[in-house]
Amino acid sequence: MRVIEGVIRDRGSKYAVSGAPVASRADVDDVLKALKKKKKFAKATHNSWAVLLPEGPLKSDDGEAGAGNVILQVLEGAGVQDHVVIVTRWFGGKHLGGDRFRHVAEAVRVYLAEK
Repeated sequence: MRVIEGVIRDRGSKYAVSGAPVASRADVDDVLKALKKKKKFAKATHNSWAVLLPEGPLKSDDGEAGAGNVILQVLEGAGVQDHVVIVTRWFGGKHLGGDRFRHVAEAVRVYLAEK
């Protein structure tokens, strides 16, 4: 698993992006479990994720409505399959409105650029 911390900071919110190759939903669950073994990530406000598997797309907003879909769109656009990408956000106290979706998409692009 690869983790990139401090990808974006905005109005107190902090973002990280993580990911790993996967072949099934069980693999996705294992990656999420491994990430959340780190206390910092377990206590994050949101760990939104998405993956394109042969049986179809999977995603989770983890309370950040629409974030999983944004991750999925970036993965589809880049043609990335069998690789889960997780965008983690620690809420900074101020609502970001639509900027949060741009931040999620940018975090995924940063991850893919370093893949």
